[in-house]
Amino acid sequence: MKLSIVVPVYDERGTIEQVLNRLLEVPYEKEIIAVDDGSTDGTSEVLDRFSHPEMKILRHEKNMGKGAALRTGFAEVSGDIVIIQDADLEYDPDDYPKLLGPILDNHADVVYGSRFLGGPHRVLLFWHYAGNKLITLLSNIMTNLNLTDMETGYKVFRAEVVKGLNLKSERFGCEPEITAKVAKRGYRIYEVPISYYGRTPNEGKKITWKDGIAALLHIIRFRLFD
Repeated sequence: MKLSIVVPVYDERGTIEQVLNRLLEVPYEKEIIAVDDGSTDGTSEVLDRFSHPEMKILRHEKNMGKGAALRTGFAEVSGDIVIIQDADLEYDPDDYPKLLGPILDNHADVVYGSRFLGGPHRVLLFWHYAGNKLITLLSNIMTNLNLTDMETGYKVFRAEVVKGLNLKSERFGCEPEITAKVAKRGYRIYEVPISYYGRTPNEGKKITWKDGIAALLHIIRFRLFD
């Protein structure tokens, strides 16, 4: 089993080195595909310092969004299982055994790491939490799933699932798009609890209320159109 870890990166100079070093320690046969999505804060210079046979660095000339970075990364995967790893420190690679378990046991084709199923998590803003639950609820209504955390950054797939997604969204609309498409295709989806070390906007979190509004529109869009 070879694991492909796709890391979309945008302006994460303060965390990207630690994240990549943590990923190099993950005890699986693996490839790490980091996609620098037009960073301007010095992240690119940090990435230039990495040279490792398990790592590939791809670059966008300008910022195009998380969805675009995932498209670029997915096109390069050669592993059997693909996991999305954000470039901040909100998600913990120590959770990989839990995330991979349902696929390795042949119970699942897709696994979501839920921040709301009991794992340790930082206490953050109520309205961000409420917005997340509302978006997940609408997504569940449209997909007939019972996810607890559609917007999670930890999503894991059999490689053949990723290769058939044909993502269209440029920014954070990739989250509802992925969910709508795996639901429509009838893949087996599992959720597992994960740790979550969330950030506030002052600490560098990039998703905003505007992305929440866009997510609602994307949920409807990808329910009607593939």
